[in-house]
Amino acid sequence: MMRRLQSFYAILATIFAVAASILTFFLVCIFGIPDIGLLLWFLFAGTAFAFTLSLVIGHYLAEPLTDLHVRAQAILHGDARVDIKPEGKLYEADELAEDFVALSAKTKAQMSDLSVQENRQTRFISDVAHELRTPLTAIRGNAETLMDPDMPPALRERFCQTIINESERLTRLSNDLLTLQHIEEGTDQVIMKRVNLHDVAERVADAMNPIFEENGAELKIEGEAPDVLGNPDRLQQVIYNLVANASRFVGKGGHVTIRLAGLADKSVISVIDDGPGFGDIDPKLLFTRFYRGDNSRARNTGGTGLGLSIVKGIVEGHDGTIEAFNAAGGGACFVVSLPSVHEHIH
Repeated sequence: MMRRLQSFYAILATIFAVAASILTFFLVCIFGIPDIGLLLWFLFAGTAFAFTLSLVIGHYLAEPLTDLHVRAQAILHGDARVDIKPEGKLYEADELAEDFVALSAKTKAQMSDLSVQENRQTRFISDVAHELRTPLTAIRGNAETLMDPDMPPALRERFCQTIINESERLTRLSNDLLTLQHIEEGTDQVIMKRVNLHDVAERVADAMNPIFEENGAELKIEGEAPDVLGNPDRLQQVIYNLVANASRFVGKGGHVTIRLAGLADKSVISVIDDGPGFGDIDPKLLFTRFYRGDNSRARNTGGTGLGLSIVKGIVEGHDGTIEAFNAAGGGACFVVSLPSVHEHIH
């Protein structure tokens, strides 16, 4: 009780009142005492008045803080109807209320982010379990079949090749998962420097051309784009993943184009194919983990379902954006936009 604000005001005011009364008493004693009884009555009345007045003032000053305490307790106990906002009664109380509002907003945002993160992790674990189930089932089934001692050599070789293929797919999936985790958690330590995008695109073309030639398709590079500030290996992975994704859906005689351009202060990389496109689905879904418009499509083409998610993470890590749309003449188009570097940056 003694720590209440109005009590402090009351005690302080009483001390001053008593001190003033004692001083008045001594002054009267020194300069003359007309009526000692009347003097004592005035001293008592003045002290009582000062004490009562200080209690009233203390209560008025403490009321906004008490009210703020009550509302904070109500919110703490889960009453969502209570709203904390400045009342205009006391400046310090209004400042404290504004701090409560800011703290509440920050807490709600953090709780929302935590909820989203937990849901994402739960969904991610479920997706990974689902993705692992298929190759593991295939490996187990083929291994059990190989236990037949009377199996013909040609059939045995086919089952062994299936086991090898599914094992390689598990390896790719593991590597992609680790890459995506490092990108999303910010633990992907990369060195940023000036990068010529045409050189990066040429390295991708050199690596992918044998695959295109084997499939009877064509890969070409068009245009130039201003240099960007980034990590060459990660930017090469962006273009490689987009080209690899396009190569899975262009048939014999198909074409994939890496088009480079500059637009305002942006460097633009477009990967365009003349395949079937991705239909009427929301393009944003293409960049979610394990998304497939056709559930069997990525498995049949060797994909892990993480390539475009990795692309999105790398691009956003370079302060860029990525969009996808169906090209007017057929096929899909993925457009990456990155900030161009200024000429003085080397």
